Amino acid sequence: MASKTIHAYYNDDDVLMHAVGKVKAAKHHIEEVYCPFPVHGLDKAMGLAPTRIAITSFLYGCVGLVVSIVMMNYMMIEDWPQDIGGKPSFSYIENMPAFVPIMFELTVFFAAHLMVITFYLRSRLWPFKKAENPDVRSTDDHFIMEIEIHENEIDLKNLLWDTGAVEINILEKDSH
Repeated sequence: MASKTIHAYYNDDDVLMHAVGKVKAAKHHIEEVYCPFPVHGLDKAMGLAPTRIAITSFLYGCVGLVVSIVMMNYMMIEDWPQDIGGKPSFSYIENMPAFVPIMFELTVFFAAHLMVITFYLRSRLWPFKKAENPDVRSTDDHFIMEIEIHENEIDLKNLLWDTGAVEINILEKDSH
């Protein structure tokens, strides 16, 4: 079954933000907004739920901290203890002040790298993936608001023209 989708094009982010507010106030569901750069506050204007990205970042940092502690304890205390600068190598706690920079660096390393991997997997971005943006102008200078049409094509079109759209296209989408 084919469904109709309307694409409204805007050339200014402030006009887009105002348009999103008007469309949401008219009780229409915005499927997606394609932007050439991040627009501050767009997620809240669209009514998107907050992400849990900060929680995952904290957990990845904790994994990095644990890995650094286990790694340094094994390498510097158990496997091959050395007397470096007169510091005893009897226990990890006695040497921990010297290990703080390594603990910090591995915490940041794990958080950063695992967050990038999580972002790519969550966004379904992998090598050789075909771009999903509907128009190449959305990567340059236009903003595209995508709304599915439910027997309200004329009213929706008029609303979008009133919000400052510079172009409106109606597309047939196949849902297989």
